[in-house]
Amino acid sequence: MLNPKLKLNPKIFNDDVEQVPIRKGFGEGLLKAGEADKNVVALCADLTESTQMNFFKEKFPERFVEVGVAEQNLVTIASGMAAMGKVPFCASYAMFSPGRNWEQIRTTIAYNDRPVKIAGSHAGISVGPDGGTHQALEDIALMRVIPNMEVFSPCDAIEAKKITIALAKNNKPAYLRLAREKTPIITTEETPFTLGKGEIYWMPDVGLAQVGIIATGGLMHRALIAAKELESEGIKTKVMNLSAVKPIDANAIIALARETKGIVTVEEHQVMGGMGSAVAEVLAQNYPVPVEFVGVKDKFGQSGTPDELIEHYGMGKDSIKEAVKKVLGRKI
Repeated sequence: MLNPKLKLNPKIFNDDVEQVPIRKGFGEGLLKAGEADKNVVALCADLTESTQMNFFKEKFPERFVEVGVAEQNLVTIASGMAAMGKVPFCASYAMFSPGRNWEQIRTTIAYNDRPVKIAGSHAGISVGPDGGTHQALEDIALMRVIPNMEVFSPCDAIEAKKITIALAKNNKPAYLRLAREKTPIITTEETPFTLGKGEIYWMPDVGLAQVGIIATGGLMHRALIAAKELESEGIKTKVMNLSAVKPIDANAIIALARETKGIVTVEEHQVMGGMGSAVAEVLAQNYPVPVEFVGVKDKFGQSGTPDELIEHYGMGKDSIKEAVKKVLGRKI
């Protein structure tokens, strides 16, 4: 069942569940952050509408900088503005930022511990027809390895808005991963939110869970559908939303592993170096259990519809169910 304490969207499993691009939540959150703090500024690399920075630009044109197609300059200017007391949010496609300007992010932002917030939009395989050159499947790995850098991957537009508002008050460098396509609304405005905290969205009606599913980003909805179907097959699971990849909620992950003795991670990213790797690092040091990883397995993307690609690369709800059953077969 859905965790009743979290006041999640009651229409999650309905065919008519509302769907909104996660990036729109970022745009709405940035506007709210700008209204609350005059030091919040925005910079974009000629993708203002695509990254949903247009809301901020229209209300605060004097606090918006259009850098143009120059991602290295984008983050370097943002770092300078942060050094002068501003709270910069800079946005581009994830393939270009952090894909193209990683060294500038590392050296001018993270090395100096500047509180720049980097929004990487159009991340993951679900960019679809744009193909492998534009499908950022390595961005979590790139960013979580940098000292001082925090990494967030919201499950829906509402959570993206809440994270964006929270980041404006967080005096740390941060990367916010955003999907392009519409995804189901899972949370509500009333859903409790604490930056960096892993939350259990699904749990058994009765008894203990047999496997823990930890998901991040736009695949959370598929993880919940998989859990619901597994319940009807007699397999009990708990599903955690892990929107903070770094700093990671180690206590929540260890507690889930202790209860279930087996974990499946789900992400729209390369398995190597992603959220699943971060979870495995926590478990290897604290409470080793069998782990299965749902994600892209060392391959580039290709053109196709988002749903076709999610299925082709083994990240659909049936693949999640298979991973759960595989963990069950390996549990000690």
